[in-house]
Amino acid sequence: MAVSLYDLSVVNYLQTLGAVEGFLAKGLSHFQGSNADPNAVLDEKLCGDMLPFKFQVWATAHHSLGAIKGVKEGVFGPPSPIPATMDYAGLQKAVTEAREALQQVKAADVDAVQGKDVTFQLPTMKIPFTAEGFLLSFSLPNFYFHATTAYDILRHKGVPIGKRDFLGRMRIKS
Repeated sequence: MAVSLYDLSVVNYLQTLGAVEGFLAKGLSHFQGSNADPNAVLDEKLCGDMLPFKFQVWATAHHSLGAIKGVKEGVFGPPSPIPATMDYAGLQKAVTEAREALQQVKAADVDAVQGKDVTFQLPTMKIPFTAEGFLLSFSLPNFYFHATTAYDILRHKGVPIGKRDFLGRMRIKS
């Protein structure tokens, strides 16, 4: 049985975005239960030269819904700046909105972009891909990296989450 580009990308984005929603909810509950401001985690990092928690969550939406938009348009760039007013609830909303929008994407529309040229564009550089090369070798690895880093920061801040929270809803045989 052949696996479609939709199955390799959108279905995986949906599973992990659902997991991100879940561990963000557990984070909120943990912070509220500890009488801690959940917004205090927004600028947390695991080390000084990395981007903060809020960027990690923001990037999961960008490298999922934004990636699908990018392959359809033929161009993809870095995430837009995070609004200065972004708070924990806003990050939760961004993830939910990305998941909900991806649920509306049709498999045929994603599968139709296979072989299409996609350019990752920076101000000083352009990197050419095919749609499947972009999704599988650039977007999905970035997506998982940022989701994992957000998870790790919450773990580091004491949120009681584990591997099962990161895996999300697995597609088990029924």
